Amino acid sequence: EEVIYEERQGFLYHLKYQIEGTNEYLIIATTRPETIFGDTAICINPNDERWQHLKGKKAIVPICNRVIPIIEDEYVDVEFGTGCLKVTPAHDPNDKVLGDKHQLEVIDIFNDDATLNSYGLHYAGKDRFVVRKEIVAELEAKDLLAKKETYTNKVGTSERTKAVIEPRLSDQWFLKMDTLIQPAIKAVLEDESIKLYPKKFENTYRHWVENVRDWNISRQLWWGQQIPAYYYGEGKNQFVVAETKAEALVLAKEKSGNIHLTEADLRQDEDALDTWFSSWLWPMSVFNGILEPNNPEIEYYYPTNDLVTGPDILFFWVTRMIVAGFEYKGARPFSNVYLTGLVRDKQRRKMSKSLGNSPDALKLIADYGADGVRVGLLLSSAAGNDLLFDEALCQQGKGFGNKLWNAFQLVKGWQVDAVDQPAASKLALQWFDAKFNAVLTEVEDHFEKYRISDALMAIYKLAWDDFCAWLLEMVKPEYGKPMDKATYEGVVAAFENLLKLLHPFMPFLTEEIWQSLAPRTPEQALIVATYPTVQPYDEKLLAEFDFAAEVIAGIRTVRKEKNIPFKTPLSLSVLNKEQISNRFDAVITKMGGLEAIAEVSAAIEGAMSFRVKANEYFIPMGGAVNVEEELKKLQEELTYTQGFLTSVRKKLSNEKFVNSAPAQVVDIERKKEADALAKIATIEKAIDTLSK
Repeated sequence: EEVIYEERQGFLYHLKYQIEGTNEYLIIATTRPETIFGDTAICINPNDERWQHLKGKKAIVPICNRVIPIIEDEYVDVEFGTGCLKVTPAHDPNDKVLGDKHQLEVIDIFNDDATLNSYGLHYAGKDRFVVRKEIVAELEAKDLLAKKETYTNKVGTSERTKAVIEPRLSDQWFLKMDTLIQPAIKAVLEDESIKLYPKKFENTYRHWVENVRDWNISRQLWWGQQIPAYYYGEGKNQFVVAETKAEALVLAKEKSGNIHLTEADLRQDEDALDTWFSSWLWPMSVFNGILEPNNPEIEYYYPTNDLVTGPDILFFWVTRMIVAGFEYKGARPFSNVYLTGLVRDKQRRKMSKSLGNSPDALKLIADYGADGVRVGLLLSSAAGNDLLFDEALCQQGKGFGNKLWNAFQLVKGWQVDAVDQPAASKLALQWFDAKFNAVLTEVEDHFEKYRISDALMAIYKLAWDDFCAWLLEMVKPEYGKPMDKATYEGVVAAFENLLKLLHPFMPFLTEEIWQSLAPRTPEQALIVATYPTVQPYDEKLLAEFDFAAEVIAGIRTVRKEKNIPFKTPLSLSVLNKEQISNRFDAVITKMGGLEAIAEVSAAIEGAMSFRVKANEYFIPMGGAVNVEEELKKLQEELTYTQGFLTSVRKKLSNEKFVNSAPAQVVDIERKKEADALAKIATIEKAIDTLSK
C-alpha cells in the first residue's frame, strides 16, 4: 500500500531453461535474474501453438539445476516476450496467485536484510544487487544467458525511504473484509446516506470497495499499538489473543492444556497495528466512545455531519471509518465527506516533509498575512481539484486584504453631520441591500454543495466590486463636505454584514475592522456574531441598476476616449426605446459627472453616442472637446486602420495562403477584416459628425 512505482532504466535478461531429457532450451526474460533460485514452475498459455509440445514436461532451473514443472494458464500473455513465464511465488504477487492456483512450492530465497539465504547456494549472505551482477557473469560463463538488453520498467520503491521494494512472503495478520465492507457499499453507493463531494469521487470509492481485499493490519515497526497476540509455543498456530498478558495466560493454558505455563513463557507478537487500524475509530474515539460507549458526548455528537479531508486517503481512512462506524456503533460516522484538492508544487509533486518542497508557512504569513495566504489558496482551489502552489496567489489575497482595510479607512474618515440624505445615497443603500441578499443566496447554495472556493469568490466580488467600487463611490460626499447620518449608518451596517460573510475566510482582518468600526465588548466579537440570513429582495431593482451601470460605463468611456476630466460636467440625452425606469437617474448623474439627463425623440447631430441595449445615449461635446485636435486624432486612427485592412486583405487575396492555412487561421483573418471595416465606419461617422 505504501509502494510507489517509478520508471527506471535497467536490463532485461534472457535466460536459458533446459527442457528435461532434451537438448532444447526455453528462453525466458526477467529483470531480476537472482530470483531464479525461487522458481518453482514455468508457465505457458494453453492456447499458444508454439509451445504445445511442452505440455506435461519439465524444465531445469539454471545454476541450481532444480527440476520444475511446465504448467498451463491463460494468465500468460501470448504477445509479450517469448510467451513463457517463470513463476516465483515467494517474490512476486502475481506469481503467488498463480502458485496458489496450481499448488506450487513456495521458496523464499531472501533473509530479512535482502541478502540471499541458503536457497541462494554459493551466493548465500550476499546482497540481492551484488548477486544480480555476479549471477549474470556466471550465466554468461555457462552459456545460459541468451542476451541482455536495456529495458525501462516500473520498479516498486518505498514511499518513505525510496529503497527498492522486494516482494517477499511473510506471516501477517489480516482483517477479513468481504462482509465488513457491505454496509459501507450500501451507505455511499446505494441509499446515499453518506454523500461524497465532489460526486466524481464515487467512482474511485466504488472501484475500491467492490474490489476490496483482506486488510493486512500488521506493520513491522517499533512504534504503534502492538498486536495483542501471545505465542505460547513455536508453532504458527500456538497463540491466543487477549487484552492483557494475564488474560492471555489463562487462554493459553486452556488452549494448550499445559497448566504449568507462566507469563514468562508467553511472547507477544512484535508487529504493530497499521496506523489506520486505530485511526478508523476516530469518529468514536474523539468522544471517548470506545471506553465509554454511551457517554453524553458520543450520544450527542455521533454521527457527525461533515468530514473534510483529502482524496488521497479516501480508502485508507474515510472508507475504513465508515466500516468501523457500522461495525461498532451500528450507524454511519458522518453524513457528508468534503474532499479537498491537494496542494502541490509547480512540478505537480505532493507537498511533503520528506521532499522538502513545502513553503515556510510562517514566512508566508509574515510576507502576506495569515488571511492573505488563506484567501489566495482558497480562491484558486476548486473542490476536489489539486492546487499548484504559487506565491502570487498569496499576493492576490494580500491585495484583497489591503482593499478592505482601505475601505475601512475611507469610511472612518468621513465626517457626519445633520444634513439631508441625497436621493442617490438612499437608492444606493437599497440597491446594495438587495445585492447583498442575492449574493448571500448564491453563497448559501455554494456552501450547501461544498463549493467553498466558489462561495469565497462570490463574496470577494461583492466586497471588491459592489461594495468598494460601487456603493462607496455612490455615497461618497463631495470633497470637504460631511455625510448625512442615515447614509453613514447604512454604510456601516452594510460593511458589518459583509465582514460577517468574510469572517470564516479572513478571521483576523475582519475581526480587527469589526472592533474598530464601533466600541464592542468581548461578547460582541465578530466570531460570535449572528451570521446573516437571506431576506426578501427586489430583483427588479438589481436589473435596473445593472442597466444604469452600463450607462455609467458608457459615459466613462467617452470621457476616457476624449480626455474629458471628471470635473467637467456633461449633459446626457437618451433616445428611450427600452422604456427603462429613471429610478437610477440620480446615481447616473453623480457617477457620470452630469449636469442633466434629458429624453429626446431623435438622434442629436454632432454628439458622441453609445448604446445600452436598445437605448441610444448622446453626449454633446460643445466646448468639452477641441474639435481640431479630435479630428486630427481620428484621421490618424483612420489612416492606421485602413493600412491594417489593406495588409489583411492582401493576405486573404493570396490563394496559396487561403488554400493551405488551417481553416481556423483563415477565419481569424476574415474576422480581422470585418472588425477593421466596422471600426473604419465608426471613425468615418465620428469625423463626419465633428466636421458639421
